[in-house]
Amino acid sequence: MEQRIYLNNGWYFSDAYHAGMEKTDYRYEEETPVRIPHTVAVTPLHYFDEHEYQKISAYFKTFNVPAAWMDKDVYLTFDGVAHSCVVYINGKVAGEHFCGYTALTLNIKDLLDYGHENLIMVRVNSREDQNIPPFGFVIDYMTYGGIYRDVYLEVKDPAHVEDAYVSGDMDGRIRLDFTATAAAAGKKLTVSVGGVTLGEEILQTGNKSGEDAAGDQADNAKNQADTAKEPIHLLREYAISSPLLWSPEVPNLYTIKMTLEDEFGVVSDEKEVRFGFRTAVFKEDGFYLNGEKYKIRGLNRHQSYPYVGYAMPKNPQRNDVYLLKKELGLNAVRTSHYPQSHHFLEACDEMGLLVFTEIPGWQHIGDETWKLKAIKNTEDMVLQYRNHPSIILWGVRINESVDDDDFYKRTNEAAHRLDPVRQTGGVRCYKKMSLLEDVYTYNDFVHSGDNQGCDTKKSVTSDTNKGYLISEYMGHMFPTKAFDWEEKRLEDAIRHARVLNDVAKNDDIAGSFGWCMFDYNTHKDFGSGDRICYHGVMDMFRNPKMAAYVYAEMQDAVPVLALSSTMDIGEHHGCNRNETYIFTNADSVKMYKNDNFIKEYVHDNKQFSHLKNPPIKIDDYIGDALKAEKMTPAQERDVKIILNEVAKFGLYQMTTGSKLKAAKLMTFHHMSMTDAVELYNKYIGDWGGASVSYRFEAIKDGKVVKTLRIAPMTQMHLEVECDRVVLKEIESYDVACVRIRALDENGNTLCYYNDPVMLSVEGNAELIGPSVIGLSGGRGGTYIKSVGKAGNAKLTVSDVNGRATADVEFKIQLEP
Repeated sequence: MEQRIYLNNGWYFSDAYHAGMEKTDYRYEEETPVRIPHTVAVTPLHYFDEHEYQKISAYFKTFNVPAAWMDKDVYLTFDGVAHSCVVYINGKVAGEHFCGYTALTLNIKDLLDYGHENLIMVRVNSREDQNIPPFGFVIDYMTYGGIYRDVYLEVKDPAHVEDAYVSGDMDGRIRLDFTATAAAAGKKLTVSVGGVTLGEEILQTGNKSGEDAAGDQADNAKNQADTAKEPIHLLREYAISSPLLWSPEVPNLYTIKMTLEDEFGVVSDEKEVRFGFRTAVFKEDGFYLNGEKYKIRGLNRHQSYPYVGYAMPKNPQRNDVYLLKKELGLNAVRTSHYPQSHHFLEACDEMGLLVFTEIPGWQHIGDETWKLKAIKNTEDMVLQYRNHPSIILWGVRINESVDDDDFYKRTNEAAHRLDPVRQTGGVRCYKKMSLLEDVYTYNDFVHSGDNQGCDTKKSVTSDTNKGYLISEYMGHMFPTKAFDWEEKRLEDAIRHARVLNDVAKNDDIAGSFGWCMFDYNTHKDFGSGDRICYHGVMDMFRNPKMAAYVYAEMQDAVPVLALSSTMDIGEHHGCNRNETYIFTNADSVKMYKNDNFIKEYVHDNKQFSHLKNPPIKIDDYIGDALKAEKMTPAQERDVKIILNEVAKFGLYQMTTGSKLKAAKLMTFHHMSMTDAVELYNKYIGDWGGASVSYRFEAIKDGKVVKTLRIAPMTQMHLEVECDRVVLKEIESYDVACVRIRALDENGNTLCYYNDPVMLSVEGNAELIGPSVIGLSGGRGGTYIKSVGKAGNAKLTVSDVNGRATADVEFKIQLEP
């Protein structure tokens, strides 16, 4: 029976490797105790040199090997070591790996000292001068270093399942690609789903893959002697009736169970694989999921976090899926530009998020040695991730690289050979490139603010009979910080909406992935000079920027109501409000000024006619208030139009139509400039007068589901939001993600509050990162980490000026 033992605790770390460390007499106990996931360098939030994590380091751990394991196969797996490593067991080389984004698994049974303590030593190379993907030229993201994903042992009977790939389609057909050890010959394989047996057969060596897998048993027996050491490979198809299908809306999951037992019914191995019944196909006219046309709407995601880079355990990985699906309302994610944590992918399976994942790389293609490693990366990616039903597309080109048909024929062949079910794509930044894949995936950055949101499919690719997907847009075209001025933050949001609208308008575009989910650390060649690319719709701590609401308002599960403006006139050129938008997924929004009803808005904005719940432009700050002036209906209408226009754009930016209306008012109603100024100050302007407040009520199914009040700030407080307050240590330490915002008394973010706040933790937890941070655009965050002790902890967040304090209490639980 398979037994998995996690080895994430009890490691020692040296940030500088030197010869002799791999020997068993090295005094590793004098090095620094660490737990996995681990980063080789804790870095500042910004303004740091990427060479800080580029080093050769060493990790050490002892583990007990019972004598009972002597007749077992013992596999040691490192899910992620950045970026190459050599593994030693008891001073002997067990294996090496040359990719920081795929797993390394080694059978170490012949290197173990049974009945005693054994030593693992790992030499880790995190430098970026290695001849392996993604290195070789510049890279627009930090690559970090360390043993940053789980480490575990699997102890198995010699007769065991080596691998099983399971896929199910919308018609209930199950495809099982099964590999067992040669020692499993003569064992009975039983396959079941939900307790229902699908098939039974006696395993024999000499089985072939593909169409010959169910070949003649006599031939298999004849060849048995020659193939006694070869793994047993079977390809079988089963079916169940009326399966519950997997989709982002209803992510139904099944488990298939494979059992190996001998003639006496003694089980030697059981393996379970979770899968979903779903059919995902990119066609000429778009993407189809379970037979129905389906528009992909997603963002790109890096796997990095402030301070610790890639080194985050399970729950923060899962939290990103929750934010993408539930908070941003997306149905897809691209794992740019490498395979990511299985914890992240498992959450995509469970919560329902389509995934486009790809091999490591960024623009550069190296020499033949480099290419062979990229092909190996392709094979490892497919083999290690193909049981995730959320994955719908393999990326088998180096992101934004030039054509290399010979190279990409090999990566496509590898993906299709190991997974004949899924299609392939490859991200390009040039038009009319060679298309060896099934889908032309293209980074479309054509939108610059005053033109089309995206190019048409036929203008990008000549292979219009294949699928077409936009893999990036926005990002570097309009980098926007959380503390940028209001009009720039709004323009960022509206640009996202324009692209989404045009993608939705083009029926033959399968969908799009915006660049990107959150801001991220980058190399000196990119970003804003502080080692950050401000390309996200969220900041690095996953606080939403204004653009995030363009996505959030397209979902229906959580009420959304946000305004693009604080209504402070000094935030705009000439003290003119310019355009103001409401972001909501409600049926309508009622607007009040000083508690007087102005207008009820609905989603009828022709600017974004192809979007669900598009941003709503405010066009009225007066309502029926002019009735008190005893004007004629025509006069009232013209005055209202002029005042609203002047409020947004200023007196000297009036349209010709408004100027003609003003001339008409002066000629026929004898209104003077003095009259106009008085009316403006009374109904629009608030210079020196009483403070103006606005209230917005989101109406859904006739009920108020959310209220927003905008008024001059008089009191500040801190909001501390945690993704969870119970930390559970199971395979390793646990981490809570904490978002911090400075708010006014009405719950609105104080977007220019950039002062420091102080963080302190009491009890059985600790901070990740510094104890004093500066908020950025009124937003910030931290992480709370368990330390291996059960009990309680408390986080206190205090404004450095002594005006506000917030506490959060945590409970820490250890696995029994």
